[in-house]
Amino acid sequence: MQPPDCVIRARSRRQAMDWALVLASQGIEATITRPEDGGWALLVDARDATPAFGALRQYQIENRGWQWRQTMPISGLVFHTGCLLWAGAMIASYYICETRFPRLEDLGIIDSNAVRAGQWWRLFTAVTLHENLPHLAANLTSGCLFLGLAMARFGAGVALLAAFLAGAAGNLAGIYCYEEHRALGASGMVMAALGLLAAASFGEWRAGEKLGGMVWRAGAAAALILVLFGFSPETDVVAHVGGFLAGALCGALLSLARPEALQKGFINAAATVALIVLALGTWFLAA
Repeated sequence: MQPPDCVIRARSRRQAMDWALVLASQGIEATITRPEDGGWALLVDARDATPAFGALRQYQIENRGWQWRQTMPISGLVFHTGCLLWAGAMIASYYICETRFPRLEDLGIIDSNAVRAGQWWRLFTAVTLHENLPHLAANLTSGCLFLGLAMARFGAGVALLAAFLAGAAGNLAGIYCYEEHRALGASGMVMAALGLLAAASFGEWRAGEKLGGMVWRAGAAAALILVLFGFSPETDVVAHVGGFLAGALCGALLSLARPEALQKGFINAAATVALIVLALGTWFLAA
């Protein structure tokens, strides 16, 4: 005789769907249902009850506290509000450089001759600098949008670290393309976040899902946004394109991993620590 299914109550349809995805990632089959007394629930084979409760308990431990990931109305896209911390860091950096230590801009700006002479850290320090308030505001406006979406898809720390590295790669492209080159700003990192989003569905496509058309449409849409935001005559076009391409490469590689694996707390904590060490370490070398 088949044992009865185990009923796991959920507070909402969204929570039931999230829990079903968590269980599916562990190979546990769950059916979303509406009990007669209302609400939402999951039906799980009684033999899987213990591992199911264990998986959900671990999921709640890793995602307790403030809900950084929020579903955007109408579009259904998931947005990570942690991008506001990045925006705060950019504002703080601008304030420090403009009012406290103006000399830092000369020490951290991209200078092709200095980089070729061995000051590689300028590729990273320049990402945290901005020329003026309009420059800062433009990068924060688009950066919060692209980074917020990328952080929700790939994990907050993972996406920020990948975008920062790809932004530095965009700066490196400028060193090779220009004879004399001085530049600064986070726009390469912002375009790298756009590149991450462009390649977000690459892993599912490679795994055999019928998403080829969506992958190409996403890439085409991201390319059009790149042209709109990154091809202004007064901007560093090479850094924008280089950051975008490096970000797309990072996104393609990261999308080969399971989305729930990239959201694990310890992975993103390690990536965040690596980002902070890299940012502060390069400024230590510059100073």
